[in-house]
Amino acid sequence: MRVTIRDVARAAGVSVSTASRALTGARPVGEQIAVRVRDAATALGYRQNRVASALRTQRTDTIGMVVPQISNPFYPVLVEAIERCLGDDNRQLLLCDARRDATVESARIHALADRQVDGLIVAPVSTVASAAALTSIAGEVPVVQVDRSVADTALDWVGVDDVAGLRLLTEHLAQVGARTAVLVGTVSESSAGRTRLAEFGPAAARHGLSTAEPLLGAYGVEWGVRAVDELRERGPLPDAIVCVNDEIALGVLQGLRAAGISVPGEVVVTGFDDNGFAALADPPLTTVRQPHQQIAAECLRLLDRPRGGPTRRIALAPTLVVRASTTLR
Repeated sequence: MRVTIRDVARAAGVSVSTASRALTGARPVGEQIAVRVRDAATALGYRQNRVASALRTQRTDTIGMVVPQISNPFYPVLVEAIERCLGDDNRQLLLCDARRDATVESARIHALADRQVDGLIVAPVSTVASAAALTSIAGEVPVVQVDRSVADTALDWVGVDDVAGLRLLTEHLAQVGARTAVLVGTVSESSAGRTRLAEFGPAAARHGLSTAEPLLGAYGVEWGVRAVDELRERGPLPDAIVCVNDEIALGVLQGLRAAGISVPGEVVVTGFDDNGFAALADPPLTTVRQPHQQIAAECLRLLDRPRGGPTRRIALAPTLVVRASTTLR
């Protein structure tokens, strides 16, 4: 049978209300009594009734999170950072995968809200198709967008400064002697992908790099491999291939190796995100590192602030991680 708070109180020799205060911290009790109650709870294997606690406090101490695709290596790193922050406050994370489908995403968002989460962290699948679900649920539960955002909505957002990241990359490419560059990206509905596509040209021009027409395809390693074939069909390779994420860059490295093209001897390659696999690439990949722990902390800070304040957009500074894929010539 489940151990109750009455069992704990009896074992500790205190009243039920005192045992409850000692375990929840709702009101202070003496340190000796608190230790006695906690020891009794541990010995009996007591677990707090979260449902009853939520009814009393109107809080569940849970945060919901929806990501576009958990197989994208960027998101497990971010999820881990958020869980670490929540664990410091004895809160829990409920995670859902939207499967890159705005309809699935909407169902996940409403399911989490129905479970009375205290807040939602969402990386929207689409800048347009995700807007309706997010704006409708924001009236019921605090919402913070992370990494990606929807268009024309007054919702908080936290992510990396993509423009700053591209400037770091293009400055580095100019320093290692590159004069021409091409962007390999995706046909994407994500705001991050669109921003990197739009801002690459201006960032490259700022540092004297000439650019060719971007190559856009599907997300992931397979597209990066195919992109190499398309680049070779265009003619001479550029000095630098800039990829909008590390997964595409890993595919580009594979495709170049299969074609017998030396990196960085004949062409340099960069990624974006520093997802954990970048350092293991052959050669190790130069990339832009996102500040995952800072992003996580800012998301939770915005969720915990009083509702009704001005909308916040927090773009955190990235760092450039230089590895062998762009060593000096």
